[in-house]
Amino acid sequence: MLELRQLHNADERSFRSAVDEFLDEIPPWEFAFHYDPAEPFSAYVERVSSWPRGAEGFVPNSYLVAVVEEKVVGRVSIRHELNDFLKKYGGHVGYGVVRSERRKGYATEILRQSLSVCRVLGLDRIMISCDIDNEGSRKVIERNGGVFERETQLKELETQKRIYWIDTNGAPNQTEEATAAQAPR
Repeated sequence: MLELRQLHNADERSFRSAVDEFLDEIPPWEFAFHYDPAEPFSAYVERVSSWPRGAEGFVPNSYLVAVVEEKVVGRVSIRHELNDFLKKYGGHVGYGVVRSERRKGYATEILRQSLSVCRVLGLDRIMISCDIDNEGSRKVIERNGGVFERETQLKELETQKRIYWIDTNGAPNQTEEATAAQAPR
């Protein structure tokens, strides 16, 4: 069973493995924002836990890891608000699953649980995007109630995006206790 939660010091080995897997992608994909493998992992965990208050040039956001049997299989960034960049093509939620753990339903579950966290944060409707050619992510978004709005036509993007909106009040529920534990305050 997948658990979406805050990063813990005990996740170090598994987290570093996930970071490495994403760096091996072509092109490399940033699994961990502002992560420096040379710094003590506990410092990174502490820094990430401060992000819901807004830090390091980010809008307030919750960075959560997806864990199955104590292994980090993915992550999600839930932005509590949108800046101009995110309004254009980023959205409220960005998720990823490590390559070795794909096609197991984890992305769908990460997004489903993320929608519960969004509700707790007071986000009734969220924007989410995926690369125009990412069929897997498109299906994940649509399975979770994503309603297609448009495709981007932005010259600054190497890969254009599909933009969706999801009504979090119509999204699948979790228990209040589990959701409250995931949503940093």
